[in-house]
Amino acid sequence: MVDENGEKTSVLVPLKTWEKINQDYHKLQNKLNVLTGIKDALNEVRDAKKSGKKLQTLKDFLRESHS
Repeated sequence: MVDENGEKTSVLVPLKTWEKINQDYHKLQNKLNVLTGIKDALNEVRDAKKSGKKLQTLKDFLRESHS
């Protein structure tokens, strides 16, 4: 669709196509969130090693999460 100046303003997409696009978008968004979390965690580990800060062990984390 175009406006009175001939500028594109919107498109019509079949519902099934839109649902597929939306589903793919959400999958990619979730993947991005996981990868960003991993990147942040690796940066935290790197920074902790540089500063000598002691990080929580997996064993302690699991024990804490079951409390």
